[in-house]
Amino acid sequence: MKKALICGLVALLMLSCAQPEMRHPKWAYDATIYELNTRQATEEGTFRAAEDLLPMLRENGIDIIWVMPCQPIGVITRKGSLGSYYSIIDYCAINPEFGTREDFEHFLAKAHKLGFKVILDWVANHTAPDSKWTQNEGWHYRDSLGNLMVQYDWTDISKLDYHNQDMRNEMLKSMHWWMDSIGIDGFRCDVAGEVPTDFWNWAMADLRLTHPDMFTLAEDEDKAQELTESAFDMYYGWSLHHMMNSVAQGKSSVEDLWANLIKTDTLIRPEAIRMNFITNHDENSWNGTEFERMGDAVKLFAALCYVLPGMPMIYTGQLSGNHHRLEFFEKDLIDTDEEHSLACLYKQMNGLRERNKALFSPEAGAPLVRIATDNEAIFACVRQKEGRWHNNTVVAVMNMSDKPQSVTLDLAGYEGKYYCICGKKIKLEPVQELELEPWQYMILEK
Repeated sequence: MKKALICGLVALLMLSCAQPEMRHPKWAYDATIYELNTRQATEEGTFRAAEDLLPMLRENGIDIIWVMPCQPIGVITRKGSLGSYYSIIDYCAINPEFGTREDFEHFLAKAHKLGFKVILDWVANHTAPDSKWTQNEGWHYRDSLGNLMVQYDWTDISKLDYHNQDMRNEMLKSMHWWMDSIGIDGFRCDVAGEVPTDFWNWAMADLRLTHPDMFTLAEDEDKAQELTESAFDMYYGWSLHHMMNSVAQGKSSVEDLWANLIKTDTLIRPEAIRMNFITNHDENSWNGTEFERMGDAVKLFAALCYVLPGMPMIYTGQLSGNHHRLEFFEKDLIDTDEEHSLACLYKQMNGLRERNKALFSPEAGAPLVRIATDNEAIFACVRQKEGRWHNNTVVAVMNMSDKPQSVTLDLAGYEGKYYCICGKKIKLEPVQELELEPWQYMILEK
């Protein structure tokens, strides 16, 4: 009887200390993702040259390399002299601009050796109009005259018709080729919401039978609830991105930012990972650099991407200090400018994210809790992850304005000794008064 009682208490203790069920690959919860624009990342614009960047990226704390599409690009309606990555003529081949299959496999092997996971940008919505797939009847949408159909102003593509099962089978076969034969670790799926969700559910389930640890990112937020139900681990935080731009430009307030976060929490399941970012290939080339859009607030919002639940993303050039819009259809090497580089900040934040469980991605991390303040220009929050052997707490206080601000914070329950990411020690009182310069932020770890 006594032995049974002890066993029961042990089981109860183990249950109470158990982690929540993991629905994503274990390695993804503390990861940071990096978007590799192979064409613009190095002077050569090849995978062999990009290999030299890997040690620096790993030292910075990056875990996942997202490679923009690297297949051959269509010719007959090509934009510019080099064309768009997203106008693919052959899914199971390598664009000679970037090298050979052997070059990609060498890049992949080195990345894996350094501890990276590598995902490939996958374009399932359309092909180039000169793809061999357009010769198959019923594989693409056509108008009443039999002409291939485009979307928006994407005149270098032809939209695929997912009513055709043969095409679906070939698409899945091509995805398998990259995972089974090449050895990538997952996919970032372009305009994922334009492709029927039932295809993604079917394809990803099939791929996970042999690759249960694969990671998937959907370029979509409007359909994130259904896309992340079973097919995708992560979705684009587009609305958050636009809100950060708006706050930086003085068009929206801290209250608007909180309303956006609450709305997202009510619309999208909490286990879905939001990708947090201040720039990417689309934003940089078409809407301007982060410095154009955010001005002096760039570092604050880069740090916010780590504080909020989700996974931070870094784009090619942010670590080197790129501060110009990169040409999309031409060769255009990134800048190297220490003044604009975010490398130091990202290294600090990546280190904090990896060691502090409070900042892990849902559902392994901690919820976001608002800290009460007496100043509407101040964004203040805490994330606290308690456990049997640890108490990880991160407090963030951010002046989201271009003027100095004084603030009184209600920190009851979170007081104590903290370290700032800059290395300084600070003691927080239950009622704390602070002075912050324009766009100044404090990220404190207990």
